[in-house]
Amino acid sequence: MKENHSQEGNQVYQRKRPFGAGAHLNQGFTIGDNAVIGSGSVVSKYIPSNVIAAGVPYKVIREITEEDKTGYKP
Repeated sequence: MKENHSQEGNQVYQRKRPFGAGAHLNQGFTIGDNAVIGSGSVVSKYIPSNVIAAGVPYKVIREITEEDKTGYKP
């Protein structure tokens, strides 16, 4: 596994993935790089990189574009 990933059991987290308050992360999922998870979302399967996802169960709302990254300072 690449060093910019972490794994706990069968859950794989990639880098730069903010979670909203109260998000529920179930077993057996992978969250891609730069994915944003909305508050109160339920995550139970793969979330691709560079997307905004939210809901119960979650769904991908849209991709994160270069325009979204303008002015972002970690």
